[in-house]
Amino acid sequence: MSRIAARFAALKAAGRGALVTYLQGYDPDPATSLALLRGLPGAGADLIEVGVPFTDPMADGPAIQRAALRALKAGATLAGVLALVRDFRSEDQTTPIVLMGYYNPILAYGTERFCTDAAASGVDGLIVVDVPPEEADEIEPLTKAAGLDLIRLVAPTTDEARLPRVLAATSGFIYYVSITGITGTKSASSASLAEAIPRLRRHTELPIAIGFGIRTPAQAAEAAKLADGAVVGTALVDALAASLDASGQARPNTVRLVLDQVRSLSEAIRGA
Repeated sequence: MSRIAARFAALKAAGRGALVTYLQGYDPDPATSLALLRGLPGAGADLIEVGVPFTDPMADGPAIQRAALRALKAGATLAGVLALVRDFRSEDQTTPIVLMGYYNPILAYGTERFCTDAAASGVDGLIVVDVPPEEADEIEPLTKAAGLDLIRLVAPTTDEARLPRVLAATSGFIYYVSITGITGTKSASSASLAEAIPRLRRHTELPIAIGFGIRTPAQAAEAAKLADGAVVGTALVDALAASLDASGQARPNTVRLVLDQVRSLSEAIRGA
């Protein structure tokens, strides 16, 4: 059983949803990024998404765009992000790690080499935002061969005709994009989520995590009750950005401030 499947199964047995956290790798620098990664499980993160910095993150809002620019300025590369995961894995063998990003860096790295190196580094799954199932012939067989879950985005605009095709090409969990738009710009209503999640469940037994627009502990708790997990990214990226000094460097309390926010999200989900 993969780490992702094992974690969702354990959480289901415990009767609660997952907190899935997202931060950009290398934001604002490699050492702070690694400290955050290592601190996330203890603060309550059940699964960790690591963003791969890219110059043209088309699905991301301004906060994550700025995070990507900070990370690239700090020297981020795809190889560097894999090194972060290896360092994390030297101390944590159980928390699932998902890389989220775009296909261009993977293509430049070499798709087969990337899948092999990602698995060897301790990555469990991939979210490649700009590769839909219809265009995944180059990467999908390689992820399967490497034992990596290929996690798909399902949007409110994914209709009944296309939904089975998307879900058939998905493993690990379903990432439900709760809004039509980019990350961190608005939030879905509870009513729309309460309608959308049962529709997905009719087509799949995979866990469902809700993301794009989950910012507060209350929203995270509601999402984790309606689905199997809540993905929080922009709110954590905003907390990190607010902690930096005028030159964009980490302050002594940067890691603590971000992890404190993770704790409040985790407490809300566990309390729900």
